[in-house]
Amino acid sequence: MVNSILNKIMLHEKIIIGYCFLMISIILFIGSPLNVFFDEIRFYIIMALITIAVALFLDESKGGIIRFLRLFAPGVMFLFFYRETGGLMFLLFDSFYDWQLTIFEKMVIGTNLTLFIDQHLLNVITNEILSFCYFSYYFMIPFFMIYLFYKKDYELLKNFLSAVCLTFFMSYMLFFLYPIEGPRWFFADLYQNNIDGPIFRQLVNLVIHNAAVRGGCMPSSHFGVALVILIYSRKYYPKIGKWLLPIVIGLGMGTVWGRFHYISDVFVGGFIGLVSVYIIWKYYKLAEHKSVNRRKT
Repeated sequence: MVNSILNKIMLHEKIIIGYCFLMISIILFIGSPLNVFFDEIRFYIIMALITIAVALFLDESKGGIIRFLRLFAPGVMFLFFYRETGGLMFLLFDSFYDWQLTIFEKMVIGTNLTLFIDQHLLNVITNEILSFCYFSYYFMIPFFMIYLFYKKDYELLKNFLSAVCLTFFMSYMLFFLYPIEGPRWFFADLYQNNIDGPIFRQLVNLVIHNAAVRGGCMPSSHFGVALVILIYSRKYYPKIGKWLLPIVIGLGMGTVWGRFHYISDVFVGGFIGLVSVYIIWKYYKLAEHKSVNRRKT
């Protein structure tokens, strides 16, 4: 019975369920006072139950709209998981640690890059180009998922979703393990100029002002997930990867240029993305190897 149920749950759904129960366990173990985190516990229980229900009652083999709903459910859930990180930002610590990170970066590169950009490099054209790259992130996941669905590359879509889930959830856990609010907050009194731009800068501001969580800066999950998309597209659909490459590079630059992240956040986010892809590809390779051996015997 248990094996029958587990077989119906895809890897990315298992990752979502596992993340939910891991977060519940962490909150129960270290959340103090516990009553402050009841909403978060309830959230993760609900999300785990929704994922289980989707896995058990939406039979992907029926195709059509059922398959679409089954495979695209995580894309909607990511929005809610991100928002929920705001309530757990100080689960372990009671303050942000930007002061540590900025001292480290100044020791390594000789300056705080965000302040250097503010004082020497800002111009409308570059602002708009990098804002376009940053804003494009919000379309990357749905675009790539829809493209894979259109191509009927369902197994690759599941593989991709697993890597994205792992990248997001490892990033979200680091949010409260090392809380960083980001340069736009920490250096707010030191900036001398506004980042101006008529179109894409305004669109980015609109999203940030309405959807961003204060904190959640280390690592840059934006860049981590964008890198995952780039890796998959370069490997399996190189024509898309060719177009995405400069956009993802610009996105990484734009996170710092736009004052959303420190350079360290980008590197750590990229590393998490790379590790996630490696883990998922290794998992699927081992699963395929076991399947071949079972068929031989």
